[in-house]
Amino acid sequence: MAKLDTTGTIKDIDIDYKTHKAKISLLLDTKQLDIVEELKNEDKLNIKLKKYRKHRSLDANAYFWKLLTELCELAEIDTIEEYKRRIKELGIFRQFKIEKDNIKTFEKMWTAQGIAWFCEIADTTYIGDTEFKITNAYYGSSSFNSKQMTRLIDGVIQDCKAYGIETKPKEEIESLLKEWDKK
Repeated sequence: MAKLDTTGTIKDIDIDYKTHKAKISLLLDTKQLDIVEELKNEDKLNIKLKKYRKHRSLDANAYFWKLLTELCELAEIDTIEEYKRRIKELGIFRQFKIEKDNIKTFEKMWTAQGIAWFCEIADTTYIGDTEFKITNAYYGSSSFNSKQMTRLIDGVIQDCKAYGIETKPKEEIESLLKEWDKK
């Protein structure tokens, strides 16, 4: 199945008079006309338009994950579980009081933000006869500010050095973190 991921601009917006639906002309930044032609023949497409944002090649979060993955492979531990342990140690979460019947829905919505967003039930309380779960919802590191990211990266660098894993020079890491707050 053909797929095209590209950038571009909206050139024209019109209304289809038969269906009264929006008709949009796009100017795509691609020369893969064979894929465009193949997609043109499909009955229906999934389309997502959003504001363009330049991707960073290796930001502070990507560097953290690179180091964590190397460390976990060498130590033969699960990367996601080790990530969660580190995030819990930092204590960067928001606490919610959620009715017991709504817990699964909340967890599904929170964790849908990314692989590194997770929840943990910390306590149970009652208001009248209604049971509530006190839930710690941990933020993924992609949402951290530079101070939080520094703490996270410093911890993994310390452990990497103990395992003999090479890390970037301090100045380069500081540069990544300075760029982090600009995102």
